[in-house]
Amino acid sequence: MNITRLFDILELYRYTYPDKEDAFVRNQEGRWIKYSSKDYIEYSEKVSLGLLDMGFKKGDKIATISPNRPEWNFMDMGMAQIGVIHVPIYPTLSVSDQEFILKHSEAKMLIVADNILLQRIKPLLAKIDNLQYLFTFNEIDEEMNWQGILEQGNESKEKYSGKLEECKKSIEENDLLSIIYTSGTTGNPKGVMLSHKNILSNAKTTAGMLPLDSSHRALSFLPLCHVYERMMNYNYQLNGLSLYYVENLGKIGDFIKEINPHAFNTVPRLIEKVYDSIVAKGKDLSGIKKSLFFWALRIAHRFEINSSRGLLYEMQRKIADKLIFSKWREGLGGNIKLMVSGGSALQERLLKVFWAAGIPVYEGYGLTESSPVIAVNDPVNVKRVKFGTVGPILNGVESKIAEDGEILCKGPNVMLGYFKDPEQTKEVIDDEGWLHTGDIGVMVDNMFLKITDRKKEMFKTSSGRYIAPQMIENILKESFLIEQAMVVGENEKFASALISPNFNYLHFYASKHKIHYRDNEELVRIPEVNKRMQEEVNLTNKRLGQTEQIKRFRMVCDEWSPQSGELSPTLKLKRKVIYEKYYDILREIYKHD
Repeated sequence: MNITRLFDILELYRYTYPDKEDAFVRNQEGRWIKYSSKDYIEYSEKVSLGLLDMGFKKGDKIATISPNRPEWNFMDMGMAQIGVIHVPIYPTLSVSDQEFILKHSEAKMLIVADNILLQRIKPLLAKIDNLQYLFTFNEIDEEMNWQGILEQGNESKEKYSGKLEECKKSIEENDLLSIIYTSGTTGNPKGVMLSHKNILSNAKTTAGMLPLDSSHRALSFLPLCHVYERMMNYNYQLNGLSLYYVENLGKIGDFIKEINPHAFNTVPRLIEKVYDSIVAKGKDLSGIKKSLFFWALRIAHRFEINSSRGLLYEMQRKIADKLIFSKWREGLGGNIKLMVSGGSALQERLLKVFWAAGIPVYEGYGLTESSPVIAVNDPVNVKRVKFGTVGPILNGVESKIAEDGEILCKGPNVMLGYFKDPEQTKEVIDDEGWLHTGDIGVMVDNMFLKITDRKKEMFKTSSGRYIAPQMIENILKESFLIEQAMVVGENEKFASALISPNFNYLHFYASKHKIHYRDNEELVRIPEVNKRMQEEVNLTNKRLGQTEQIKRFRMVCDEWSPQSGELSPTLKLKRKVIYEKYYDILREIYKHD
């Protein structure tokens, strides 16, 4: 079947997966609610008809603010069939960013998931002249529910069914499908315009790389409003997987054991938390069980892919697998065939541990502007997997390294441009069509792309030496005591770091050593605690060159998160925000005697 426009996926369901009973599944108050492939087709059509009856036409915009749920897909496909542009917005964005996007995108309709999101956004509505309609997914008193669109579509089926077919025929693969606003680590978010071809080129190519079919289940908890999870959502649909949506991340551990998924997408920080949880449970053991656990962990840390460590090592790993690793797999539902990680660099030691335990993690790389995948380690060919890299360049995508080390990309996945911003578009897409990613990288073994840092985040010390902060930050975060870190030192004599500690571990350390404190602000100032953190920084410095080493650090008393503003929704550091928030601390680090 030739799938060139997003809604062609519905035809795939109609003819290839017509009897799928659990195409989409959502947990609502402890009950799993299933939607079949027939529901998907029917609801999407009703959405299209309802929107046509309301006067929506090709090029109009509709925004959604919602966690992952099946209804998101019904609206998404319903919009796509009539050429309405979907503008998905992060629920966790600041109110000011949400206001900017709703105004800038010229959205005529907004759909929010629940009453909490509604009350948060409602004060803005009077300021946004372009909004004509407000709907909710959950039933809320005195608010229009999305079911009303379905009812309107059902009632107008005879009137608009011919018009719907005309709309579908008029839509081409290069037509605008969606505007996805970047998280905006500096300044206002930028609206990335993606066509049907952009996203489908990625979805189809990566779908062919997954050893999964309609008998498998995928868990989805990363936001569908982000291009990474959204593209993989279509990827899974192309392969006919059952998609289980999790809105409450606090219950994800319980849901994993209940669903027993075969795959899910994640980000490095969540993998780090899974690892930390596994190690914490090991520390709670005693006697021979504890010894066996950490023996197995040492075995895992020695794992190498595509090379043998000898017969003795493999025998040891099999024993470790039977005694320890099998329990880790059970904790992830027992069926995991793969996890796909993206968004930022993943620590190589974690890849070794999970692969050794029979839980393969495939790291990839891309941008919203590239729909998103540029490179990814290959789940169907282990020889095309290399730890410490983001894998080979995706088939159909061209890439090269510029003279200054920047990664450039060209292909059907490259965005149409930034909405209402031709100047910014020209800055990132040159006259030859190359997308300038802003990332620095190298090719390893003439096959694998390795990201070394962000071009704009690299800085020079006063001695003229370049520092790549992201690499150092990732090493720092390998410590159980460090949750987040930001390396600084532009135009200064040496590199320093702001550290947001892992307060769970820090509180445990303080309790164990009878350190008394009133709150986190007092805790991070205690000399004994700073001495302990210095030991962790020293371990990092042993792995760094002289000019890269952290000469000074300061702990902050805050936990960084998207909600508090220091991290983007994809858990990347908002460096400008952090610089401004801790200006006095940074000034104190570099104060001159």
